[in-house]
Amino acid sequence: MTQTITIPETRRLALARAGLLKADCTGFPTRTPKSEKQSRAVAHQVIKRFGYLQLDTVSIAGARSHAIVLLSRLKGFDPQLAETLLQPGEALFEYWGHEASWIPMSLYPVFAFRRKIFLHHPWWGDLIGEHPKVAEDLRRRIRDEGPLRSIDMEGGSNRSWWDFKIAKRVANALWSSGEFAIRERRNFHRTYDLAERVIPKEFFEKKVSQDEALETLLLLALQGHGWASTGTLRQTWRLSNLQVEIKAALKCLVEKEKVLPCTLVDDAGKHRPGWIRPEDLELAIRLKRIRPRQDKGVLLSPFDPILWDRSRVKLLFGFDQILEIFKPATQRIYGYYCLPVLAGEKLIARYDLKADRKKGTLNVLSLHFEKTEQTGQASAEDVEATKTALRSYAEALTLKIVDSCSHENEV
Repeated sequence: MTQTITIPETRRLALARAGLLKADCTGFPTRTPKSEKQSRAVAHQVIKRFGYLQLDTVSIAGARSHAIVLLSRLKGFDPQLAETLLQPGEALFEYWGHEASWIPMSLYPVFAFRRKIFLHHPWWGDLIGEHPKVAEDLRRRIRDEGPLRSIDMEGGSNRSWWDFKIAKRVANALWSSGEFAIRERRNFHRTYDLAERVIPKEFFEKKVSQDEALETLLLLALQGHGWASTGTLRQTWRLSNLQVEIKAALKCLVEKEKVLPCTLVDDAGKHRPGWIRPEDLELAIRLKRIRPRQDKGVLLSPFDPILWDRSRVKLLFGFDQILEIFKPATQRIYGYYCLPVLAGEKLIARYDLKADRKKGTLNVLSLHFEKTEQTGQASAEDVEATKTALRSYAEALTLKIVDSCSHENEV
């Protein structure tokens, strides 16, 4: 029998599984412990929920995406700690999840099928075969001299910029195919090493079939989403050209009673097929009783796990999640790098922020509210929520707010 779920139930469940409702609904701690070791442990707890923490280089808002994701869930978390989560001895490795991500080490064997596929690089083709000397030079250098930072690959003044670019691409290909691993990041620069020197032996040597891997990844995706369509599950791990295998994996999960077919009935009465874990179906029922606060907000990374699937965000929240980094300034609607504001279970606004570390300031470049009232004006409750979201974020970054935008009735 196929279960059904409504948009409000799906939205609330998604927020609970994403760790964005109150703690007793999410299973996450209310505050970050003071010790660094314990802080790392709760960060790992968040990462395990989704199976990944997506990385991004942009830090214009005062922190990179992976730090913002943790700040939005862990009150008191040190954003600088987020930059050092990947280091020798940590139970994380860096690889391709949804995008380049930090992933729990226990999942390393699960991605063997992808490392095999990526012997032929998905963007640049057979880089290793086309540049065998570069590949062998990198192998020899790392084997004999130890870990190598990406910024140190130029190898001397006789190497051209083009050689440097090729070396970085080949190193990326060797990492994607599993010969190399990322040992750590310093100032967000990758440090490459031989995979067997980075990945613990128990995970490096463990064998996992593609069928088992797909079941694991699909179940993990559902763990983070709550309810999801097959398309969302596939996109969570970029499972391209595996439709038949995914269908078979979902069938196996249903037979094992780990997953249930579940149809989302939208506001127009349209039925959308999807999937849910039995325990999350029960959680969705319990969540009907809660009343999330609408006057307290939190800023989200534009790459937050709950936001990257734009069509899903539109369906569940009625919110157009737009990333305008690559648009000319004159063509942007909202701003360069906007952080949506979540208040309760609504996405109510978006801030475009620019941090100035030298001056110790967080500059508000723009604030746009969603038009939730017929007048087109923001409610007093929404205004208060955006203020609390901005204050909490600035405090976490130890920056002073410089706000040239009015918080009142801006749309």
